[in-house]
Amino acid sequence: MKPLPRNPEPILTLCTALLLAAALYAVFLHAPAERVMGLVQKIFYFHLSCALAAFLSFTTACAAGVAYLVSRNLKWDILGAAAVEIGLVFTTLVLATGMLWGRPVWNAWWTWDPRLTTSLILWFIFASYFILRSAVEQRQRRATYCAVMAIVGFVDVPIVFLSARLWRSIHPVVIKADSINMAPAMVTALLASLAAFTALWVLLLQRRVRTLALAERILTMEHRLDREPALSTERK
Repeated sequence: MKPLPRNPEPILTLCTALLLAAALYAVFLHAPAERVMGLVQKIFYFHLSCALAAFLSFTTACAAGVAYLVSRNLKWDILGAAAVEIGLVFTTLVLATGMLWGRPVWNAWWTWDPRLTTSLILWFIFASYFILRSAVEQRQRRATYCAVMAIVGFVDVPIVFLSARLWRSIHPVVIKADSINMAPAMVTALLASLAAFTALWVLLLQRRVRTLALAERILTMEHRLDREPALSTERK
């Protein structure tokens, strides 16, 4: 008999925990406070990391949507649904941390800045994804509609990323094509935070895909059990 494959989840969980601990140390103890904004600037490290996780999620959902439309394999629909769920959570965190950061700096919780506005539109697009998902009962049709919506919704991701560069914006652009306007210790903290949140994203995606796949199997078994009494009655 072939040995069972090892479950990588405990190792991934441990690595994620270590990376998060390292990121917290780098952000709060290693990186200096920003000269103008002070300690509130440290929200930036988590704000940008949540944005990266959200972009990874919606990119994955778009790719899964394309894969489903090509193959009609429901495993891609499950992956897309899991990615959108996680992406919506991280987009909410992006908006929340942005408001916490902007309040003392801009003296306002919210402004209709291009970056903020396009991010809010992104949140509404993928929140609507779940409204559509709950409104359509037929499995294949629902997967098709959601795949198309994930692909169309992804169009807003590069718009969000480029919004502060394309239009006049008060949102800071820290990372430019040829330079990074940060001290070396701040760059280290940012990289540690990005690595930690990427590992957290992978862990959450793996667990959510497994949960949704199990829920799909349970639903399939329930449908089979519901059909068996009807088939037995017809035979009699």
